[in-house]
Amino acid sequence: MNKTQHPSNNAVLGAPAGWDQKQLPCSALPVTRTDWDGVPAVLSFWKPTAEELAALNAGGSVVLWVAGQTMPPVALTVDAT
Repeated sequence: MNKTQHPSNNAVLGAPAGWDQKQLPCSALPVTRTDWDGVPAVLSFWKPTAEELAALNAGGSVVLWVAGQTMPPVALTVDAT
């Protein structure tokens, strides 16, 4: 999937401090900082490629990868824009 700019974006995240770009590149990510029912949240927007859309339409799954040893609270949704 490709990260994409969204009209609501109001910040940009960079790689975490000490990140090894040679081991795994991490580029800037446009995000929207917001409030989700009283909980601070950060949203990023992604568009699937044609190949990914075909795989999803054929019953494939979306996979969320999180670097590290645990999974923070996350949500996957669909935005029509």
